[in-house]
Amino acid sequence: MSLPKRKKTPSKRDMRRANHDKVTPVQLVACQNCGEATLPHRACAACGHYKGRKAVPAKTSTS
Repeated sequence: MSLPKRKKTPSKRDMRRANHDKVTPVQLVACQNCGEATLPHRACAACGHYKGRKAVPAKTSTS
C-alpha cells in the first residue's frame, strides 16, 4: 500500500475541502401566469400553472 511522500499543507487541504462545501444560490424565475417567483421546471405554488396550463390545484392558506 502506497503512502504520501510529503505531508499536504493546510492550504492544499483546505482548497480540496472547499469544493464540497460550495453553496449555489437558488435560481428563481417568474411565473408566466401570475409573475410569482418559482423554481424552474416546477409548477407555481401560488397559481398552480406550469408551461401555460393548469398543472396542480393552487395551495390556499387556512387561517
